[in-house]
Amino acid sequence: MIHVLAAHAEDPTLQSFEQDVWWIVLIKLVGLFVLLLLLTLFTINYERKVVARMAVRPGPNQVGPKGWLTSLSDGLKLPFKEEIIPRTADKVVYFIAPVISATTAFTAFAVIPFGGVVNMFGHRTALQLTDVPVSVLVLLACSSMSVYGVVLAGWASGSTYPLLGGLRSSAQMISYEVAMGLSIVAVFMQAGSMSTSQIVAAQAAGDPTKIFGAEITMPGWYCLQLLPSFLIYMIAAVGETNRAPFDLPEAESELVGGFHTEYSSFKFALFFLAEYINMITVSAFCTTLFLGGWRAPAPITTFWEGANSGYFPLIWFFAKVFLLLFGFIWLRATLPRLRYDQFMRFGWKILIPINLVWILFLAYFKIARSGALSDEARWISTGAIALVVLVIAWAWPSKEKPKQRSIEEELARRPPGSFPVPPMDLQVPPSPRARRAVAERAPAAVGGDSESKEV
Repeated sequence: MIHVLAAHAEDPTLQSFEQDVWWIVLIKLVGLFVLLLLLTLFTINYERKVVARMAVRPGPNQVGPKGWLTSLSDGLKLPFKEEIIPRTADKVVYFIAPVISATTAFTAFAVIPFGGVVNMFGHRTALQLTDVPVSVLVLLACSSMSVYGVVLAGWASGSTYPLLGGLRSSAQMISYEVAMGLSIVAVFMQAGSMSTSQIVAAQAAGDPTKIFGAEITMPGWYCLQLLPSFLIYMIAAVGETNRAPFDLPEAESELVGGFHTEYSSFKFALFFLAEYINMITVSAFCTTLFLGGWRAPAPITTFWEGANSGYFPLIWFFAKVFLLLFGFIWLRATLPRLRYDQFMRFGWKILIPINLVWILFLAYFKIARSGALSDEARWISTGAIALVVLVIAWAWPSKEKPKQRSIEEELARRPPGSFPVPPMDLQVPPSPRARRAVAERAPAAVGGDSESKEV
């Protein structure tokens, strides 16, 4: 009991942020801005080195010690490059679009908790810029607003490929924002709060519950309690940030560069900055919602009581974030890009239905746990759910392979007067040189004849 109280002693509350003096808030604001810039530089080099390692090649190794200053040199070089603006571009919107993407990316990090209450220059303050009762909705709003920068960039460029990339990104955001929002609903239901600091506090210890007369203790982190929501969130986060294999808005094999094809110099650097900050943001958001936030894993807290106090939570928080970023990089180095129809079908027909069914199951589980249902009603409702699942599985239409028709049947099905189209599997006949080569090799394949020469 003493250990649990010590673990909760440093948890911030919503009132903790109202007591901060203005210069403490300014220090945290500037520190957060500098931290995101440094994390972006690190993540770019981190990705290039990990991908190079997976591809068995050196990677960046020239600028700085072991190449770790390569991204810094790129960041200093980009603003001084020549800026080329298309003649058909809408100048005002063309300039505002990258600013929107970068601004929303920075704003989303304002409600991410990095740790508990610490002593900063003689004042007690939380390692978090601010917190409100609906902090999670602030994060969702920022991620939704970021797509405006991409869409406006594609439209304002006055070019075809950027426009297609912007339209793809808007459809992609709508599809996977729904799946991400539904996965977060499960966290609301479990934690009973939309405040990010309170969600972290709710994952501090296991939750004892009674199911069918047996008392069990649920694990603390929501990635274990809400495993389907965690997996769906991770997939939706990859689609939300336009990362491989879901990088369809900027597919270089189809759209040259996508929505930022016509951007260069500092404006291109802003889009580059926004993409990597969004990666860091969704990783930090996942850490907050599902991985216990800034709290140390259970094996560490068992033998170190002060692991969650002071500035030590920064270590556990960024360790989890870097682990998730490694997952982003691993996907890019491993999986090929999906087709657009496959990508949209996966979001609407698989992720969203599974998420809805999981939320209904979780709601039933919480009602059954609260004691509102008797044991008899629980068994009846459980049997009814199992029966419905079996009926749906039995009645689900199975995909049958189309029947192979002969050429005569295909010709009979063709409308009268239509142009004769050859079958799709018609093989192109080999060239005379290829037929001659096959004829010359044929005797040797059978066993050879007396006139064949040894080579």
